[in-house]
Amino acid sequence: MRERPYKHALDLLQRAGLRPTKQRLALARFLFDGHDRHVTAEQLHARALEDRVSVSLATVYNTLHQFTRAGLLREVVVDANRSYFDTNTSEHHHFFHEKTGELQDIRDVVVANLPQPPAGARIARVDVVVRLDDTDESGDVVTHSGPADRADI
Repeated sequence: MRERPYKHALDLLQRAGLRPTKQRLALARFLFDGHDRHVTAEQLHARALEDRVSVSLATVYNTLHQFTRAGLLREVVVDANRSYFDTNTSEHHHFFHEKTGELQDIRDVVVANLPQPPAGARIARVDVVVRLDDTDESGDVVTHSGPADRADI
């Protein structure tokens, strides 16, 4: 028997305690297809429109933040105007390619010798974003291969 296309998304939302609205189901299906990815709200919105899912950009932002609060996503802020949402919620860090806007996971990095937090506070998590300049000596943008996680949704 073949599984319904939204079953995985439905199960995920129900386990997270989120009501499975049509729009949440559609966005969850794009995000949680079994592959880790980094996506901006704008990229997810464009993907939804390509598939004729009627959803506003504001709803996409709200849904991404709801998924983040529910522990389904992790927000990675690369600058004051840009955030990515990461489906890999495990502790890890990132490379950010400034010329291409690509975000890649960094694996097997340990951050040591953290300062003591102020009295009454505790460290919740540490996010490291290593910014890369992808230009060679001539100023041309260098392409690279590897576990690129650019939003391919």
